Amino acid sequence: MKKLFIFLGLSIAATFSASAQIADSVQRHVVLQGAANFRDLGGYKTADGRQVKWGKVYRSADISKLTETDLAELEKRHVKYDVDLRGHQESAQAPDKLNPGTDYILCPAGSDSLSTMTRDFAAHKPADSIMLAFYNNTRYLTDRYKPFFRKLMAVPAGDALVFHCTAGKDRTGIAAALFLYSLGVPYNTIVDDYTATNYYRQNENAKSIAAIAVMMNIDKESAKKMMGAKQEYIGATFNAIKKQYGSVDNFLKNQIGLSNKDLKQLRDKYLQ
Repeated sequence: MKKLFIFLGLSIAATFSASAQIADSVQRHVVLQGAANFRDLGGYKTADGRQVKWGKVYRSADISKLTETDLAELEKRHVKYDVDLRGHQESAQAPDKLNPGTDYILCPAGSDSLSTMTRDFAAHKPADSIMLAFYNNTRYLTDRYKPFFRKLMAVPAGDALVFHCTAGKDRTGIAAALFLYSLGVPYNTIVDDYTATNYYRQNENAKSIAAIAVMMNIDKESAKKMMGAKQEYIGATFNAIKKQYGSVDNFLKNQIGLSNKDLKQLRDKYLQ
């Protein structure tokens, strides 16, 4: 009987979580024909009772296949800034499709060495250990995300910014986590935003698992784990930052270069 209650409790919690995601997606998810996992980071509550403004910062997967209708939607949302977190080869093979006049910046630090992950998968190393190795690696965090934060600081009041990588999960997930943390969003909410990729990419992942397994010479279960956004992954990044820099606050201040004045400006810009 006790096991039954536990099972029912977990089922209810899972159902509630899924329902919350569906309700949330009405405002958060931007449905585009040529991009997946494109969503607004607005609406999240901060520890001091404020809220992230809607329509200011978006996260996404690859945006190289946007249609004219998609571009019109971005124009309507005043998306004038694009931070591309992919590597040189990725961005060259699939250039972002942008509206004229969009301010574009490539932040490739560390992305050109991602072939190491491919080799590890090909060597049949456990998927979780490979993903955790990526999230534990602090080597490129400063060079990758310092330009991202500087661009966030520079966006005019009437404009919006999108940042993305290829799947909108790993490099983008870390960027979103650091951005939300800088605004004072609680860690549990940051994790929820990170793992929400599993919901917003479920159709794309289902279509891609078999192809990725063949391409990387791995089994489907490993491909599924590789494409998943697990709480322990983003947790590994936060723990690695704390271990190396003492705290996430220290990292933002000393590595990213955000002074107390900068943080106040960032919060005044993106919170209400």
